[in-house]
Amino acid sequence: MTEKPTAIEEACMTLGLRMTDQRRVIARVISDAQDHPDVEELHRRAAAVDDRISISTVYRTVKLFEDAGIIERHDFRDGRSRYEPVPDEHHDHLIDLRSGTVVEFRSEEIERLQEEVARRLGFRLVGHRLELYGVPLDAPEKAPPSPSTTSDLSKD
Repeated sequence: MTEKPTAIEEACMTLGLRMTDQRRVIARVISDAQDHPDVEELHRRAAAVDDRISISTVYRTVKLFEDAGIIERHDFRDGRSRYEPVPDEHHDHLIDLRSGTVVEFRSEEIERLQEEVARRLGFRLVGHRLELYGVPLDAPEKAPPSPSTTSDLSKD
């Protein structure tokens, strides 16, 4: 392959994981995703590139990448595990319960509040995951952010 390796491919090579052609396709599909696809959707996209990729190969590869800390698994209450590359920068998620759309966002105010809560309870926060679940307001004043963007609420 002459294309520049994705961050997932580079992480695999750094960790010494063997990169088969099928793993490369799956890594690229995950890297290119603008949403948080589940294994079935990853398989559909990967098989469109290489129809020899089985769903069991996708399951094994996703598990390998997750165990290596290269991708993250999310369970957004819909009964499906969904995946994204480990982000360069922390973000949280707002899940639209009507459409299943996942909106990524960042709020410095929430980050500070979580640190404060941990400290008040006698802890040093070493990590967290925040998932908000909601339904759209009946008459939104502006269009919701697209699922492929990360909103920074600190600017509001």
